[in-house]
Amino acid sequence: MRLQALIFDVDGTLAETEEAHRRAFNETFATNGLGWHWDQELYGQLLLTPGGKERMAAYVEHHLGQDPQSWRDRIAQWHLEKTRHYTDLIAGGEIAFRPGIRTLIQQATGVGLRLAIATTTSRPNVDALILACTGQPANSIFEVIAAGDEVHAKKPAPDVYELALERLQLDPSVCLAFEDTAHGLHAARAAQLPTVVVPARYSMQQDFSGATLLANSYQDLSVDQLAQLVTN
Repeated sequence: MRLQALIFDVDGTLAETEEAHRRAFNETFATNGLGWHWDQELYGQLLLTPGGKERMAAYVEHHLGQDPQSWRDRIAQWHLEKTRHYTDLIAGGEIAFRPGIRTLIQQATGVGLRLAIATTTSRPNVDALILACTGQPANSIFEVIAAGDEVHAKKPAPDVYELALERLQLDPSVCLAFEDTAHGLHAARAAQLPTVVVPARYSMQQDFSGATLLANSYQDLSVDQLAQLVTN
């Protein structure tokens, strides 16, 4: 089998986490007396800006009409608080893997495929999610974890995928990326990775032109089917 590794995004791909992120943002805003509230419609728009700190900066600029640079230190502090709120939600058992993910991971490891993560989110968020969903540390399942706080440019830039490939020491042609957003798809394709897209709650209406495969559910996928995507 030519396929050697599967590289997964996290938020929206491994699990439907965005609603927990939204709640964590709003809890942070409330505890700091900001008077901000991101409803689902607004949050869907803000998700077009990858990265939590970047999302807050975009809100300050486009919704408050202020220079986000002058908010930089406050945004960094609020993001740390938001991460704590998010990990508390995750630890409370509110999030599970998307249907089919656990089976796909088991199939992949069963045939010797290597597993990696390439995500815009921070490493603490990755660790909290994988531990909550599996009861195991993230690095006991995923050989390589490349997180957004390790690269200069976040998706749709290819940096985090390139970092994952560097750590795997594999050519992109023998790997498959898994994404749920157009930004993620663009990042993976810019890194020359064949990409499977399974849209999530907040990304259903996005344009996934260029995906190697567009699926409705991970339950529709098998390792044998995925291996056929990299046979050429």
